[in-house]
Amino acid sequence: MFVVLQSQKPMHKMNFKIVSLILKIRDVFYPPKYILKDVEITPGVCVLDFGCGPGSYSIATAELLAGTGKVLALDMHPLAIKKINQTAKKKKLVNIKTILSECATGLPSNSVDIILLYYIFNDLKKPEKVLQELYRVLKPQGILSFSEYNIKKISSRLEKKELFKIKKRDEITHTFLKTPSLVVN
Repeated sequence: MFVVLQSQKPMHKMNFKIVSLILKIRDVFYPPKYILKDVEITPGVCVLDFGCGPGSYSIATAELLAGTGKVLALDMHPLAIKKINQTAKKKKLVNIKTILSECATGLPSNSVDIILLYYIFNDLKKPEKVLQELYRVLKPQGILSFSEYNIKKISSRLEKKELFKIKKRDEITHTFLKTPSLVVN
């Protein structure tokens, strides 16, 4: 497990538990494996689930990879990290690593094939800083799979940042490619 220091306080434990319950209910109606079918997850890839929460997409991705790739689950809440580690252990998933952070991944540049940025963008305190970090760690041919409430409006804002360009728009997710040759500080 990686641990990275953070400066922003995570939500209160009770709030996290309530949100986790809401996400469990959401997962009944929109199962993560159904949502992930739009993402090009192939054997051997490295996937970063940024803002993973209790791990719905991290666990589903690890199961899809069936031990052939790696899932990095990042969240700023210690309970999220604890929940993912417990679930991974229970399901005997050895291809998940957790990262406790609000932004910095601690990963090498150009090391991730796919980034999942699902339902967290509206809550980011420093979205530009996060996008720069995601751009930095994403491989040149990597993809950013994005989903958010009001996705069309936010997706067009994301394109204007010029770090990522749209590849395809599905109903629930939008897929972006890393824009080549940009220098990010």
